[in-house]
Amino acid sequence: MQQHIGKLLPGHGYVIMSEQQLTQAHLQALMQLYQPLVGLHAVSLYLTLSSQFFSTSNPNDVQTHHMLMQYLNIPLPQIYEARQKLEAIGILQTFQYDDENQTKFTYKLLPPCSPVSFFENGMLSQLLYHQLGADKYDQLYHIFKDEKVTTQDKGVNVTAHFTDVFSRNKANAIVEVSDGLSVDDESDGPMIGNQTIDMDWLAQLLKQRMLPINKILTASNIKLIEQMSVLYHLTNLEIEKALLWAITDENSLNHKEFKTACMDLSESMQAQPKHAQNLVNQKTNYTKKEDKPKNKQDQFMQMLEERTPKQLLEDLSSGNHASQQDLKIVADVMSLHGISPGVMNVLIHYVLLKTDMKLTKSYVEKIASHWARKNVKTVRQAITLAKSEHNKYQEWGNNKKSYYKPAGKKEVVPDWFKEQKQTQAAKEKEKTVRDIEQKEDVSELLRKYKEQKSNHS
Repeated sequence: MQQHIGKLLPGHGYVIMSEQQLTQAHLQALMQLYQPLVGLHAVSLYLTLSSQFFSTSNPNDVQTHHMLMQYLNIPLPQIYEARQKLEAIGILQTFQYDDENQTKFTYKLLPPCSPVSFFENGMLSQLLYHQLGADKYDQLYHIFKDEKVTTQDKGVNVTAHFTDVFSRNKANAIVEVSDGLSVDDESDGPMIGNQTIDMDWLAQLLKQRMLPINKILTASNIKLIEQMSVLYHLTNLEIEKALLWAITDENSLNHKEFKTACMDLSESMQAQPKHAQNLVNQKTNYTKKEDKPKNKQDQFMQMLEERTPKQLLEDLSSGNHASQQDLKIVADVMSLHGISPGVMNVLIHYVLLKTDMKLTKSYVEKIASHWARKNVKTVRQAITLAKSEHNKYQEWGNNKKSYYKPAGKKEVVPDWFKEQKQTQAAKEKEKTVRDIEQKEDVSELLRKYKEQKSNHS
């Protein structure tokens, strides 16, 4: 860790601001709830600064960080890291003031949440849940559940944001990352500085489903939605799924169900291979045309160019999650044959229509290999080839595994079987090959695509 270099030196001065002396409840929260999140050094720094402020006759006296290193008996990089953790968790604000003689910091101590308020805070409680596990978390919750809930700034605010310090890795542990949150003056934990979720879009979504917007998107619920989106790195679409899952029969948001849904979505994303996440979320790079599509075919091709393979799979499954197996098939085929996202969308759509919505790996790979040999690069080329080679692809899909036939023995085929095959072949010939874009679900796909596009515009 070299983040402190140039930002904090032993000779830099500091003064402390605090408006409230720590109570027993604050100390309990610091030691049992905050310490698992920020560590021993951060809690020691906070207690030391608080002790200095309330034991000094003149709080405005400037002290140096060299003195703080002696108090804590730890090097300056660890002090800087501990300070950032306190800032990120919402109990310290830092203001930097530079003059000709010295750089000085004002450390404004904010009281930690009481245990009850801590557990009511969506982000703090969820972080503690991941850090301690369900059993220890429940134990602490029951210990504190009956507890009764109980200046002027100087310089430029240089307080670290929450995601400068904290995030979640695959093992639900705390790791260091980069930006996203800020803290407020109410000391009720980290708050979202800039919205990461489009609330107008969520409101429109609820309106379309005739759900009460004012009852669901309350101030506390919006705060929770923002916190979970940052904590789990969720997109608008993933938040939408979690939100709809957690709405009760009384049209209110169940916080526990919502947090669980967000955690499940995050874990499902982390379970995907890295290359799968990248490939299936790509869009085709194309030059946007000024003219609007003139007919349904042009609209269909534009939709295939502007959707990612993952989005198309979810559209074709009525908005349900794309399975990990399907995503892996798509990613492997794109990687192996160098197929663009738009062409892959044509292939996905064609195969699902022809195989009763089953994405069979061998069938997909066989057609993809053919398209790669034909040097198919655009959506239009893929659709044209799918039409012209339709009969061949149908044969590939209908082929069964051949069994071993002993040499010299002729297979006996009953007459009724021959007649059945002839009848079936006649029906296949009479059946007109329909264009991909004329299928019933094409209209439904175009309708969804237009709705989503208008909602985001």
